[in-house]
Amino acid sequence: MNDALPPALRTQLHAHLVPGLRSLGLDEALATPLLDYLALLVRWNRTYNLTAVRDPREMVDKHLLDSLAMHPYVADIAAAGGALADLGTGAGLPGIPLAIARPGLRVTLVESNGKKARFMREAVRKLGLADVRVAESRIEALDEPGRFDAITARALATLPLIVELGGHLLKPGGRLLAMKGVHPADEIAALPHGWTALGSHPLQVPGLAAERHLVVVGRDTD
Repeated sequence: MNDALPPALRTQLHAHLVPGLRSLGLDEALATPLLDYLALLVRWNRTYNLTAVRDPREMVDKHLLDSLAMHPYVADIAAAGGALADLGTGAGLPGIPLAIARPGLRVTLVESNGKKARFMREAVRKLGLADVRVAESRIEALDEPGRFDAITARALATLPLIVELGGHLLKPGGRLLAMKGVHPADEIAALPHGWTALGSHPLQVPGLAAERHLVVVGRDTD
């Protein structure tokens, strides 16, 4: 599994990842399965172009730690064995890192690109992620209304478009947990009738100076 990360490189990445995990309040033991996932991503990326980020060290910051910065906001869902749909997940971000960090979280990785879906199925199998499944589908075509406690999206689309495409997937009381850069005031103002922003939380991503926010959106009747 680890042939894409030679031992010396893996040691360097481990030393870089562990302080980031600690700063996020996560167990440093998570570094091992997270780097197993990264090794698969690096190997498959050579052929399938799953991500524009090529350097494994950059992947630690921009993919692993960035995805994990939102982990406190799925903690209650995971503790209850709840379900999260990761929309337009690409290579499994943030869904796979969150599933590794939060056992009990039932994650559905929604992705229409066949190559990316094949990679994720292989990653789920090799990593032994029993609570993760891949749905090879367009978001709006996923016929699972009201199934999920939360949906998430990372650098996918505007908040109004995410709600339009995936809002049907949420249970009553369910939440959109959208990962954004700067606070998206214009997108919040443009949310369709019946939806409202319940909060916008700054995220501190170890190794990244860029501004990041998690925006929580729900139905007005929630």
